[in-house]
Amino acid sequence: MDILASITEVEQTETGEIPVGFLYASIKNVGDTPCIVNQVALAPGEAKGYPFVGKPYKALPYDPQDSKLRILYVL
Repeated sequence: MDILASITEVEQTETGEIPVGFLYASIKNVGDTPCIVNQVALAPGEAKGYPFVGKPYKALPYDPQDSKLRILYVL
């Protein structure tokens, strides 16, 4: 791990995951249909946040299904 945090911002339409070791993440469904984040449905326009908690997170899976996710995370 680098000594400086690295910010990543992406829009995703394919299944994937936020990598293990992230320190903060924000995910918003910017599409028109529900999607799945961490095995929980996320409605269109809804957002989720994973705040800094003092230690890194495990990998976080997501599946946009027929929608689009806007994702920001810090490693």
